[in-house]
Order: sequence, then C-alpha cells, then structure tokens
Amino acid sequence: MPDPDGLNVETQVDFESPIRERRTVTTWPVTGTSDEASLVIAARAGDRGAFGRLYDLYARMVHGILLARVPFAEVDDLLQDVFLLALGRLQGLREIGSFGPWLATIARNRAHDYHRRSHEVRESTENLREEEGEGAAPRPSSGEGDAEAIFQTIRNLPEAYQETLILRLVEGMTGPEIAARTGLTPGSVRVNLHRGMERLREKLGSGDRGSEKSARRSRTGSGSSG
Repeated sequence: MPDPDGLNVETQVDFESPIRERRTVTTWPVTGTSDEASLVIAARAGDRGAFGRLYDLYARMVHGILLARVPFAEVDDLLQDVFLLALGRLQGLREIGSFGPWLATIARNRAHDYHRRSHEVRESTENLREEEGEGAAPRPSSGEGDAEAIFQTIRNLPEAYQETLILRLVEGMTGPEIAARTGLTPGSVRVNLHRGMERLREKLGSGDRGSEKSARRSRTGSGSSG
C-alpha cells in the first residue's frame, strides 16, 4: 500500500516497538496555526492546561529530535527537560506562530549540552578509575544494545537525513506533519526522506550481505576442519 510520503512502507524497518513501550504520549492531529497560537498565548498567561496540550502536540517531535542525537536511555529524561526549559522561556518567544521551530531549537541545544556535559563527566570518571585501578564500566543490557545499534545506523547517515528519518520511521509522523512541526519546508522534508531512505536501505542491505558472507565462511571453515 503506498505511503502518503511516497515511501514504500513495506521496506521500512520497524523501529517503533522498543520506543513506544518506554512512554505514553497522547497524540493529536495537526491543528491550524491559529489554534496553536491560541494555546501558546494561553500558556504564556499561565494556563497549564494549554501548555499540556502543546506538550501533547509536540512530544513526538521533541522525542524524535533527541533520539537522533543522544543515547536511547537518556531520551525520556531529556524530553521532560526540554519542555521544562520551554515553559520557563515561553515569555521570551517573540513570534507566537513559531513555537514549533523554537521548541525544536531548544531540543537540539539540549542534546548538544548533554554531549558536552557527558564528555566532561566521562573524562572525570576515567581519571578516577585509573587512580583507583577499577575495571571498565558495565556494558548495557543486550536489549538496549540492540536498539542502540539500530539507531546508530541512522546516526551514521548524513546529518540532514537523521532527524527526518527518525521522525518518520520511529515517531510515525507524516512528511507534512514534520514540516508543520519543525518549520522545515515540505520540499526539504520530502527530499530528506527520499534520499535518507535510499541510503538507509543501502546500509542495512550491505550489513545483511556481510553477515551472510561471514556465516558462509564459518560454515566452510567448520566443514574443512571436520
């Protein structure tokens, strides 16, 4: 069945299950800019219910932006951080109709800040281990490791494709919805999705072929040793 964005959904990888198990978000259809502007105005006036609606409308976008940039296990906590930051800075939003792009910028900056702080903590921890003679840190569980490996495939694509692919394949947002939420043009979203999917299929396909070759070599080696 054709996808509304022109993608063949049968060839897409199912990234949704491990993500959606980790959070429950009420999703709302794309609303008109005037409706969202009314919510922003009400939220700026202290209406927490209006801000809750904005959270419902934009949680998937923020989750996807973070997922494209930070470790899987950190996304949910950072999602809450982004909305708390937005709530505190809402009075400084100059253009009411630009809430989505403004919020997306906060999310990207929070991801950048996470990596900066993680680097500082990692250096301090490594120095402490060297001084105390401790071994390596424990490895993540196999489930989390598998999820990280899948997302790393997308993260290894050109940056222009990463965010839109995550929003489309994981968060289930349509192309027009991605454009409306992030402020990207519909044309840019279509191009990024189309080219990104081509690159993703190539990488996933080459990985499968490599695994098959390794398995054949292993079988051949076992047969000759017998």
